Amino acid sequence: MAWDTEGTKRQLLEAGTRQFAQHGFAGARMDAIARDAGVNKERVYRYFGDKEGLFSAVLESQLAGLFDGLEVVGESPAAVGEFAGAMFDRCCERPELPRLLAWESLELGQAVAVAERRPYCGANVSGIGAALGRLGSAGAEQLLFGVVSLVAGWWTLGCAAEVILGETSVAQRRADLVAQATAMASAMTSESAGQG
Repeated sequence: MAWDTEGTKRQLLEAGTRQFAQHGFAGARMDAIARDAGVNKERVYRYFGDKEGLFSAVLESQLAGLFDGLEVVGESPAAVGEFAGAMFDRCCERPELPRLLAWESLELGQAVAVAERRPYCGANVSGIGAALGRLGSAGAEQLLFGVVSLVAGWWTLGCAAEVILGETSVAQRRADLVAQATAMASAMTSESAGQG
């Protein structure tokens, strides 16, 4: 019987996604990842080289999908709010995404898969620029980063949210996030118009 190399790699990436999202790079254990995937630990080393290679492969396979299919559509600050709401929905469906974003920064100190991820970011920077008219590229980049930070914060700063906000429903979180992103976009548009 032939070995299903691609299937085994996929199983390891899925198990790595679960384990790294839960425990981070330092906390995830290779034997736990292999056990989660249902394969021998030796396969991790064979296909990914080492733990860092697997972590990088997981980040590359998952984080490129953060913006996949999400885009800023429209010509007003509300378009940025709607984009933030769609990203929030994506993270509700896949809560490992914001956790992996946080672990990437905390444990690697540099981004992985930059070439694969940058086009998605660039498309949304262009969308924000089109939505807000006079906002320059640097302003659109800052606004996109602000939106990503707001969205990811609901997962990565959950304890702080609980302390500050108390019990908040998912629907209320989403509504607040959309309002905040819209307000940021409005403020940046007004500031840009005042400088023009």
